[in-house]
Amino acid sequence: MEQMYYPPLLPNQYYHIYNRGNNRENLFLSEENYHFFLRKYDYYLSDYLDTYAYCLLPNHFHLLVKIKPQEMFQFSKFLKLGKPLEDPSEIVSEAFRRFFMSYSKAINKQSARTGSLFQKNFKRKMVEHDTYLLTCARYIHQNPQKHGICDDFKTYQYSSYGRILIEKPTKLMKREVINWFGNNDSYKQLHNSFNIDSNIAEKIIIE
Repeated sequence: MEQMYYPPLLPNQYYHIYNRGNNRENLFLSEENYHFFLRKYDYYLSDYLDTYAYCLLPNHFHLLVKIKPQEMFQFSKFLKLGKPLEDPSEIVSEAFRRFFMSYSKAINKQSARTGSLFQKNFKRKMVEHDTYLLTCARYIHQNPQKHGICDDFKTYQYSSYGRILIEKPTKLMKREVINWFGNNDSYKQLHNSFNIDSNIAEKIIIE
């Protein structure tokens, strides 16, 4: 289980990343919290990974990302024993740790709470096949409906499903995702007809 959920975050690899609130507490207490989370995520992680899909739910979130090539990393500002980190997996993990700490500090202040907001270790699975990428993106986007948070995942505002269809430049890897599906119509159709294969589910799904 440890090896499955906590593999090293290697350059040029895709990962499904998941974390939830400590003791299943809510991570998001207001609409602004969702936007604040994405801003902090961009600030701490965009130098080290590209984001292809995401979904933020009240007490957990899912991401589909690809770690950038190591040569694109900025010189590490993260120190270990007084020296900059050099291992790419350690650098990305430290960026996530700082992101979680920064967001947690803000939510703790907002709600007058103390202690850890997130579970200690965030889970991730390497996504190793093109077919798995399509399945993982669809699974992430359908998550709000799966959990009964909304009746139709396509209307859920805190996921990348609708944003991918908007022709507006962002750091979200929209065009690449559409290309996985073929075109906009196929993207919509394959999301609507989605039934996950149990063999693929075992390889990519975290919950």
